[in-house]
Amino acid sequence: MAQEIQAQYGKVSIREEVIATIAGVAAMECYGLVGMAPRNIQDELTDLLRRDNFERGVDIQFNEDSITITLYIVVEYGVKISEVARIVQERVKYAVETMLGLNVESINVKVQSVRVTSAKRK
Repeated sequence: MAQEIQAQYGKVSIREEVIATIAGVAAMECYGLVGMAPRNIQDELTDLLRRDNFERGVDIQFNEDSITITLYIVVEYGVKISEVARIVQERVKYAVETMLGLNVESINVKVQSVRVTSAKRK
């Protein structure tokens, strides 16, 4: 599915994968985020076949004149989860709205796991 925007000289069609990739890259830039979690079993199998999969853990829902983004994330042990989620929401919303000109209605963050990184272990 794609989001269509009526521009001055015609229509612009943006595929769901493009939106998901931009959201995934923006989320991965946030401190405290270890990675994106797969949305389902099919995503886990797909990850084995692809190298760079920035849309992993990103679900896009098209509304009438806006989009809703759901992110499935893995956070680092020891960080304040609510603060990481808030920063992820802000950064993803800014990236999608400025790069694509789409109206983001909401960004839902689902923390799937907490991971202890090697630097935190004693």
